[in-house]
Amino acid sequence: MEIKMKIWIATGGTGGHIFPALSVAEELVRRHQRVIISSDGRMMALVKKEKPARAGTAFVWASGVGAKDKIHQMLALMKIGLSAIALSLRFMIFRPDRVVAFGGYASVPVILAARLWKIPTLLHEQNAAIGRANKFALRWVDVLMASFPTIKDLPKTKAKVVYTGLPVRKEFLSVGPQTKNSDQRLLITGGSLGAAILDEVVPAAIVALKKRPFVVHQTRPENVARLQRFYASNGIKANVLSFIRDMANEIAAADLVIGRSGASTVAELQTVGRPAILVPLSINPDQAANAESFAATGGGIAIAQSKFTAKWLTAILDELFSNPARLKKMAGKAKISNDAVTKIVEEVLKK
Repeated sequence: MEIKMKIWIATGGTGGHIFPALSVAEELVRRHQRVIISSDGRMMALVKKEKPARAGTAFVWASGVGAKDKIHQMLALMKIGLSAIALSLRFMIFRPDRVVAFGGYASVPVILAARLWKIPTLLHEQNAAIGRANKFALRWVDVLMASFPTIKDLPKTKAKVVYTGLPVRKEFLSVGPQTKNSDQRLLITGGSLGAAILDEVVPAAIVALKKRPFVVHQTRPENVARLQRFYASNGIKANVLSFIRDMANEIAAADLVIGRSGASTVAELQTVGRPAILVPLSINPDQAANAESFAATGGGIAIAQSKFTAKWLTAILDELFSNPARLKKMAGKAKISNDAVTKIVEEVLKK
C-alpha cells in the first residue's frame, strides 16, 4: 500500500514521554504512514526495543537545561543548538510532512528544525501545567495537544489547543472487571522508584484503622523486607513488592489507590476508573496540577505532602472503607474513556 505521509515523532527524557509517543507511532504505522522516532541517548535503547518494526529511529544530542550552574546550562543549550542544525540537514533529505513532539528537552531541537523548514508541528503536553521546555517551544508550534481539559500557566499562543487525553499502554485499555473477595483492597504505589513518604505514613495509618483492607504495597527493593515484617507483626494481610508486573489489573482490583500524581499515573487511574488519594511530589508543580485536575472530577482526593499525615489518612480511610457506596461513586467519576491515540493520530493526519 502506498505510503501517505512521512511523520517525525520527537520524544525522549523519561518513560512518561516515551510510551505515549510509541503508542502513537504504532497506530501511524498501522495506518501505513512512514515514521521516524527521535530520542536522546538516555532513552534510545528503550525506543529501539519497543518501537513498531517498520518505524525508523534517529538520535538527538540533548540534555535538560535545569542544571543549577551556568556551565552545564550553557552546555545543554549548545547541545540543543547543534542538534537543531544537524536535524535541519537531515530534514533536507527526509522532508517530513509532519513533526509530532511529545515534550521535554529532546523535542526542542526537532521543533526548531521543523520551524526552519516550515513543517507543520504538533506538540503534546502530558501534564495539567505546561512544562518549561514546552512553554519555550510553543511559539513555533501549530497545534498543542493536551492531556487534561485545561492547562495551567499556558501563555498566549497562536497554536490551536486540542484536548486529546494522554495515551496509555494497551493493557489499561483492555483490562476487564475483577473478581472481588470479601476483603477490601488498598494499592499503594509510589512509581518505579517508590516514595519514602508513602512508606512512612501509609503503614502507620493502616495500623490504626477500624477495618483493615488487604494491602498491596509497591516500594523500593531495599524497603520490601522491612515493610513485610511491619505488616506481618501487626496482623495486616499484605503483599509487598518492588515491581508490579501487571499494573493494569492491580489497579482494577483495588478499591482505592494511594500514590503520586504523575501524568501517566493519573491517566491510568482514569482509564481503568479507580478512586485515589494522590500525594504530589512536593517539588513538582506539574504533579500538583495533575492531582487537582483528577480531584476536580470527584474521583479522588489531592493532598499536599506537607499535610499528608498518618492521623489524617486514618480518618479518611476509615470514612471511605466504611462507605463502599462512596468508593463506587468515586470510581464512576474517575472513569474517563481513553481514545487519546485515535484523537492524536487524526489530528496529525489532518490536511
